[in-house]
Amino acid sequence: MVFKKMLSAFGVGGPSVDTVLANPNTRPGLTLDGNVNLIGGDAPANIEQIGIGLVTRVEIEGGDSEYAGVMEFHRMVVSGPLQLAPKQQLAIPFQFPVPWETPITDVYGQRLHGMTMGLRTELAIARAVDKSDLDQVNVHPLPVHEHILGAFQQLGFRFKHADLERGHIRGSQQTLPFYQEIEFVAAPQYAQAISEVELTFVTSPHGVEVVLECDKRGGFLSSGHDVFGRYTVSHGDVDRVDWVRVVDGWLRETTSTYGNLRASSGFGAPTHGYPTHGHGHGHHGRGPGMGGVVAGAALGVAGGLVAGELLDDAFEGDDDGGDFGGDFE
Repeated sequence: MVFKKMLSAFGVGGPSVDTVLANPNTRPGLTLDGNVNLIGGDAPANIEQIGIGLVTRVEIEGGDSEYAGVMEFHRMVVSGPLQLAPKQQLAIPFQFPVPWETPITDVYGQRLHGMTMGLRTELAIARAVDKSDLDQVNVHPLPVHEHILGAFQQLGFRFKHADLERGHIRGSQQTLPFYQEIEFVAAPQYAQAISEVELTFVTSPHGVEVVLECDKRGGFLSSGHDVFGRYTVSHGDVDRVDWVRVVDGWLRETTSTYGNLRASSGFGAPTHGYPTHGHGHGHHGRGPGMGGVVAGAALGVAGGLVAGELLDDAFEGDDDGGDFGGDFE
């Protein structure tokens, strides 16, 4: 009996948890619907709480190095205390709201190389090892995101990589402790001025702040440096705009000699202020800010390379053949 209690404390013969999503595909601002399915173990179990949360891999700057850690950035309690009888089966339905700022993981059915997202279920059991489950989630772009990404593709930009950087963009409406960077190799007609562009969306129910970071090439008398452009669009503008013309205008203004003066007005008028991202690639004007402090606290024991590897292992093989290469088609 004592041995059986000890085994139970280590999770042997204890309850199991399996979360089933009605559909793992979603968009920012929508919901993930599903059930948390419990099966009782060999003995009654006192469940203290059942929680679900979105987790993803974030690049974190530590000293002179950068490493990947796992961060839970949105959480919901599905159930409070309950007792699970031996072998009892219980299904608890949920509707999990997906934050508007949730990063995009898939475009036109292809995984963005570098992105990982999952819904983690945690079963807190009194006097025993907690149980967990992890399910892959695919976050697709909203129409305004799709149009802007499509414009980059039509202009000849080639997707390179996407990641999440811990930090906060100063002056933005960002609420999460990280932001997404979608990196493109410059199209031929821009290649003399810039080598790469990093695109960031800060999305809200009203619209999207678009931040462009262009790696500007050096000239005969000047060294290369980064230039920033910030623009705001509403969800209602989606079908009324020539997005190729608009994105081209953003790029040309951002990289122009007078781009930083920001004197333009009207559609797509730039917002003011510049990003303070939090990574160590030699970009100027950056710092972790409060977002970085919050991110560090949120990581807790889950942070670090081990957790990052575990998250990748859980979805091993899902990226194969689906790396978002050169085109969105």
